Amino acid sequence: MNLEYFIAKRLIRGKEHKISISAPIIKIAIAAISISVFMMLIAIATGVGLKHKIREKVAAFNGHIQIYNYDNNNSDVSLVPVSKEQDFYPNFTIVDGIVHVQAVATKGGIIRTEETFEGFIAKGVGSDFNWGIFKEYLVDGVLPDYSGDLNTEVLLSKLMANRLHLKVGDSFSAFFPKEEDPLKPNQRRFKVVGIYDSGFEEIDGMYVFVDIRHIQRMNKWDENQVGNFEVFLNGFDDLEQKNREIYGKILSNLDTQTITNKYYKIFEWIGLFDFNIALIIGIMIIVGGINMITALLVLILERTQMIGILKALGTGNWSIRKIFLYNAAYLIAIGLFWGNLLGLGFIWLQGKYRFLKFPNPQEYYMEYIPVHIDVVTVVLLNLGVLILCLLMLLVPSYIITRISPVKAIKFE
Repeated sequence: MNLEYFIAKRLIRGKEHKISISAPIIKIAIAAISISVFMMLIAIATGVGLKHKIREKVAAFNGHIQIYNYDNNNSDVSLVPVSKEQDFYPNFTIVDGIVHVQAVATKGGIIRTEETFEGFIAKGVGSDFNWGIFKEYLVDGVLPDYSGDLNTEVLLSKLMANRLHLKVGDSFSAFFPKEEDPLKPNQRRFKVVGIYDSGFEEIDGMYVFVDIRHIQRMNKWDENQVGNFEVFLNGFDDLEQKNREIYGKILSNLDTQTITNKYYKIFEWIGLFDFNIALIIGIMIIVGGINMITALLVLILERTQMIGILKALGTGNWSIRKIFLYNAAYLIAIGLFWGNLLGLGFIWLQGKYRFLKFPNPQEYYMEYIPVHIDVVTVVLLNLGVLILCLLMLLVPSYIITRISPVKAIKFE
């Protein structure tokens, strides 16, 4: 039988434990642990959720990795075409972790209406384009269909639609400069069939989705020539490694670029989330630990006579310290239970109903606060809190070794 655990269990179940002087302090300590765990779960879920959502949005418009001709020199528009007859297209099977590859082309132009005009980049896409990830961002109309004959359907951002005073069903003229004769641009008439809103002003204010065959014809490319390829991965964590693998498998006249390099300011900003999360976790652990230290000292003070009797009977200092550490672990476990119940419940409600909104959506590229958390993170967080709090309690429990049995038995 584990004597220390047995005594600790009797102390916990005893009626005097619930009506003792230390009872309110113990409740405060449990509440502090619960609030700390609640805050840590919220910090992790919102921070990670925001990172994931921003990554998803940027990847939806660019893919995780882009493959293009060296001569394009990282330009936002397609200058030198790339042949679609590549070993990696349409299925990139020579590198693991790639879920989709799509061919696109871009061309700068100007939209002119009766009231105003706006510069834009036409992003030409074809039947291989993955529209599934755009369903979430569609706010009006339908997604265009480029699987059949060449058509004039376009997907326009809400931001540009407001600037140009356009709505679903309206048509507009777009002008694209010619390299050989800039004064006589190509003119195309497009019809708005859908309006999207990603929340990224720098993306929404730039891209209009059109049939890639328009760009191929204006650039005098054949049907097998495109501007670049967008590669989608099944995960984001190994992005740089996959980029190196892909670069090693493509032809020498092609280059690659990750979205972290293309939008380095955005990813540099969301990289700060990790520091903020770590800071909040550190502060909350310290707060919870200090409250547990206070509760432990009160418990020791309240059980001074018991400590003296146990010492008089020959019980070692470490055994007595273990009794109080078991007691503290029980209190921490109660705090963890309520903290997880409230925290995970709150996260589930926010994920389902999205009742918490950003006061200024433009700063965070979305209207609501996204949340994301996994089982492994929750388990590691709880184990970390339990272990760190117990380690913090080792020092104050050392006071037990300074208690004299004779004085403790007389203590009142």
